[in-house]
Amino acid sequence: MQNPWKTVAKQEVYSNPWISVSHRDVITPSGTAGIYGVVHFKNLAVGIVPLDQDNNTWLVGQFRYPLNLYSWEIPEGGCPEGTSPLESAQRELLEETGITAKKWTPILDFYISNSVTDERALAFIARDLTFGEARPEETEELQIKKLPFGEVYEMVMRGEITDSLSMISVMKIKQMMDRGEL
Repeated sequence: MQNPWKTVAKQEVYSNPWISVSHRDVITPSGTAGIYGVVHFKNLAVGIVPLDQDNNTWLVGQFRYPLNLYSWEIPEGGCPEGTSPLESAQRELLEETGITAKKWTPILDFYISNSVTDERALAFIARDLTFGEARPEETEELQIKKLPFGEVYEMVMRGEITDSLSMISVMKIKQMMDRGEL
C-alpha cells in the first residue's frame, strides 16, 4: 500500500546518542497541511526471558527516570544500528543478570509506540542457562529477582509489570506454553 502522507519539510530539532527528534511539515491523507513530530530511536530494543528447566525466570528492577517510577521488567536493553540483535540480547542478559544461555529462540518483532516513534523491539527466550555475576552499566542500579514464570505472568495480569516489552513477551510465552509449543 502506498503511503498517503507526504513530507514537505523535515528538520531535526534534537539529537543525542539514543534518539533524534524531527519536526515535519506534511500533507495529511485528506490533503490538508499539517505537522508531525517523530522520535527516531538509534537502537533496536531487545528483551530476554530466561527460563530454566523448572520454568523459573528472572526480572530486573530499576527506577525509570522518565516515569519517576520503579519498574520490574525482563532483562532488556539496546542494540545499536548495525549490530546483531542476538549478540546484543546475549550481552544484555549477561550484564543485567550474570546469566548466559546456550539456546536462544526469537519470539517477537514489533513496534513499541508507532504513532510518534519508530522504536522496534525484538524478544527472545533464553534456555539452557549458566549463572555468573551481573555486570551492570555504571548508569544502572539494578535488583534481580528469580520467580516462577507463572507468578511473573500473574504480575503482568495484576498490572504490577507495566513495561510494554516485558508484558508482551510474557504474554506471548504464556500463550506458547498453553499451546504446548514450549
